[in-house]
Amino acid sequence: MHKIAYVKLRPFGKVYRYLCDTEDIAEGDKVVVEGDFGLSVGDVLRIREDSIPVAKSIVRKATVEDIEVFNKNLLLEEEAFDFCLERIKKRQLPMKLLVVEATLDRKRIIFYFTAEGRIDFRELVKDLAAKYKTRIEMRQIGVRDQAKFLGGVGVCGMEVCCKEIISFFQPISLRMAKEQEVVMNVSKLSGICGRLKCCLRYEYYAEIEEVIQDEEIQEEEKEPEIKKISFLNKVLTDLEEEKKEEESD
Repeated sequence: MHKIAYVKLRPFGKVYRYLCDTEDIAEGDKVVVEGDFGLSVGDVLRIREDSIPVAKSIVRKATVEDIEVFNKNLLLEEEAFDFCLERIKKRQLPMKLLVVEATLDRKRIIFYFTAEGRIDFRELVKDLAAKYKTRIEMRQIGVRDQAKFLGGVGVCGMEVCCKEIISFFQPISLRMAKEQEVVMNVSKLSGICGRLKCCLRYEYYAEIEEVIQDEEIQEEEKEPEIKKISFLNKVLTDLEEEKKEEESD
């Protein structure tokens, strides 16, 4: 068994698995890990034993110096955001800047943005590189990542799933709504991002697939075959049977 730490990183709250080979790290600690673009500081959400190993290990538990550098980087990110936004307006680029992330060692600064199509940001990168003298990364993200970063309240009255519980996005299809016998109204099936709601997949795999049953009813006059029994009908049927049993007792 391997000791695995689940670490949440910025900017979109994604959770990654790291091998925890030191005893001084506990849940809630801040640690230094290697992210997609370099060293970063993350929060340990939980530590579990797992038989499946992971390639990367936690570099170290965050020191006081690491936290100081991290806080200074937050100020750098705010400054870089304002400067980049000013250059975007100056060059009239059709893009929306969302967030800026600097690696712990400041060897790279990543700018996340959304746009309807491809953007020629070569001149913008030159402006940013000349200003900060480091490697610049421009990352175009989708509307679902945008919703995850900005957050919001869904029609259920709770914070959207992508912000609250989902780490990585997975494909969602209309078939999942059909299997759950949800009304096929696109406006009601869409989240605040304009795409199909993430909860369609969550409920489909966590609940509906487990209760749908395949059955064949064979009687004298060849009744039609029942291929699927909805979750709601199954619950109502069970309640009726329990009620009959209580009345007979």
